[in-house]
Amino acid sequence: MPKLSPRARARKIRLLLFDVDGVLTDGKLFFPPFAPGQPTTVIEVKGFHAHDGVAISLARLGGIKTGLITKRNSETVALRARDLKLEFVCQGIQNKRGAFLDIVKQAGLTPEEAAFVGDDVIDLPAMRAAGLAIAVKNARAEAKKEAHYTTPHCGGDGALRDAVEFILKAQEKWKKILDAYIGECTVSPES
Repeated sequence: MPKLSPRARARKIRLLLFDVDGVLTDGKLFFPPFAPGQPTTVIEVKGFHAHDGVAISLARLGGIKTGLITKRNSETVALRARDLKLEFVCQGIQNKRGAFLDIVKQAGLTPEEAAFVGDDVIDLPAMRAAGLAIAVKNARAEAKKEAHYTTPHCGGDGALRDAVEFILKAQEKWKKILDAYIGECTVSPES
């Protein structure tokens, strides 16, 4: 059986799942101190790139479902997931492979029709189960070694956008989706 190229793998993708810290963000976590007399609820601050938000809209127009799988629990991530209208949100997940396969099943797809974007060793089980494993530019060496495709941008700096563009271009949908996004024509996800 011949080994599939990254583009051939990308042509099959109908579901894009990804890690958060190091993929959707640059991996930095900020915990600002509290002023004296203020409530002591921990506040976590993360930065998200607007290009990645657009990527979710482009994926949706291309008929690709999206979701995240992350080890951490964060209200900031929950808020961003709601803002992006992600179909699948799994936080507090140690077993990313199990979560990946559960989501694939819920979506009525096969693992070959799903991609996973990761940056570190905890992402390897999901990357190994995916039809298309993607590492971000600044991923750890272990993740890059097992990826079918590595993004030209770093996590938190548009890497998810790179992944979506790669998939849509491989599926020969890019021009039509881009035109639809900027309002020059209409397109249905089945096109």
